[in-house]
Order: sequence, then structure tokens, then C-alpha cells
Amino acid sequence: MQNTPLFYTFNFYLFGIIAIVSAIVFVTRKSPVAAALWLVNTMFSLAAMYVMLDAPFIGVIQVLVYAGAIMVVFLFVIMLLNLGHPSEIADIRNQRWRLIAGFVGLAMLAEIFVLTRANSVPDLTLARDAAANSVIESGAVGTVATSLFTTYLLPFEITSVLLLAAIVGAVMIGKQRSANAR
Repeated sequence: MQNTPLFYTFNFYLFGIIAIVSAIVFVTRKSPVAAALWLVNTMFSLAAMYVMLDAPFIGVIQVLVYAGAIMVVFLFVIMLLNLGHPSEIADIRNQRWRLIAGFVGLAMLAEIFVLTRANSVPDLTLARDAAANSVIESGAVGTVATSLFTTYLLPFEITSVLLLAAIVGAVMIGKQRSANAR
């Protein structure tokens, strides 16, 4: 029972570090395709953190909406604009990255070993109990939808309009490039 909170704390910080490093690598990539794939990695790390914070619905929505649908739209726009060249798609591949990947793989195996050895479930705190009661009363979707469509309605709508404008702008730029290329 004592190993389980340490396990969750370690994983939370591990996925937090992975998300931060992936976001930094995302910003520093020259290839838009490679950058988009690093952004997907960031989204998966954030989804794992949501699941560890006892918000599995938000974690699944993070994967479905952001890592799935929006990234498909981003990759479609990148292909439409023809920004990526095959020589730029590959990231740096050398011995250092292989060692880092091996270390991460060993860390994940150690975590799986610790998880299978610990047969206890962590105790819920008062905040988790309050959140659990809210989810039980109105359901996970109802809890998220209530705050999304009341408190955060304006930021939600502004974000959707900005994404739509970005996609329309990318399509227009793509059409202008193809018209100039002819």
C-alpha cells in the first residue's frame, strides 16, 4: 500500500516530463510532419496524466479529439500545403536517442513490475470523494458538459472559431500555391 502512491507520483512526474520534452521538441522541429507527431506524443502524455488524476473521461476525450481528430486535420492541412519534404521528415537518429529509448523502455518495464507486485488500491482523498460523488450524481459526461457549456462556453467557442479560421486559411494558401505553380 505504501508503494502505490509513490508509483502514481513517479508516473505523474514521468508523463509530465515526457509532455514537456515532447512539447519542446515539437516547437524545435523543422519538418511540420515530425512536429505534428511530437505534438501527438504530448497529447498522449497529457491523457495519461488525466487518467492518473482520476479523470478517465477527459483522458479518453484528449486522445480521441486532440490526438485523433485534430491531428488528422493538421496532417491533412500539412499534406495539402505540401510543406514536408521526405528528407526533413526523419528526426535525428543516433546512438544517444537509442540509449534514451532503451532507458525509457526499462523504466516502463520496472513500473509494470511494481504495479503487478502491488496488490493494493490507493485510498481516495476527500477531494477525490467529492469529485466521485459529483460524477455519480450527474455522470462523467454531465459533469464535464456542465462546466464546458456554462463557465467555459466563450473560450470553447473562440477556440473552435480559431481552428476553423486556421483550416480555411491553410486551404486558401494551398490553393494559391497550386495556382501559382501552374
